[in-house]
Amino acid sequence: MPSSPLLELDHASVLRGPRTVLDDISLRIDEGEHTAILGPNGSGKSSLAGLLSRNFYPLARADGRASVRVFGRERWAVDELRGLLGIVSPALQNDFALDEPVSAGEAVLAGFFAARALGLDHRVTPAMRERAQAVLTALGVEHLRERPLASLSTGEARRVLIARALVHGPRALLLDEPCTGLDPAARRQFLESLRELARGGTTLILITHHVEEVLPEIGRVILLDQGKIRADGAKAELLADTPLSALFGVPMRIERRDPWYSAALA
Repeated sequence: MPSSPLLELDHASVLRGPRTVLDDISLRIDEGEHTAILGPNGSGKSSLAGLLSRNFYPLARADGRASVRVFGRERWAVDELRGLLGIVSPALQNDFALDEPVSAGEAVLAGFFAARALGLDHRVTPAMRERAQAVLTALGVEHLRERPLASLSTGEARRVLIARALVHGPRALLLDEPCTGLDPAARRQFLESLRELARGGTTLILITHHVEEVLPEIGRVILLDQGKIRADGAKAELLADTPLSALFGVPMRIERRDPWYSAALA
């Protein structure tokens, strides 16, 4: 039985100021196809994340071919899309450090409404509270429910943001540099949480520049540089000395220590 497409980009370009940050990108990622998008700083990874999450839109083309489809559709209401595609990123965490403090529990409940915090027009049902409690408990952060999200450690806050993304039971998670700011122990704990989600059926799309963050469950790797896809294929082929040395512009040595990979300058 053929897989259903999760994301489809067709000749998509993004312009930020005078600079083309994504240049004629075409790709398809199917549901269940855990994928890592790897590239150096400035390669266009964050712009690609914004395109996939519908924060950016592709430039129009005269031939009308540019499009971005998520679960087969081009047009989405943000709250409806967040029910299917959860987002976790340091930028999202930074939003909670601004303005009025929001507790971890409220941040998770507000995820039902694609909002930063609960508003007067948000009606939280008992079922929503039960679901929020369940995901906080599953991720080991239920005890942090009453604390301001901005006061938590980076690792704690990142797990709360996963809980926020999971309240809908999304079919996929888009993870944009999710380990930024985590120490080695917190990073491994966080990555193990992601592994459990992958094994439970949530499709993961990981955007990173660290080989060490590519989960064992990920089978496909896309190499991105200067706004273009340089390579797209099996993890075992692309997490190797030659392709990554070319991608990052320095000699690199890649080692595999099952089930993880590591990178060092050669």
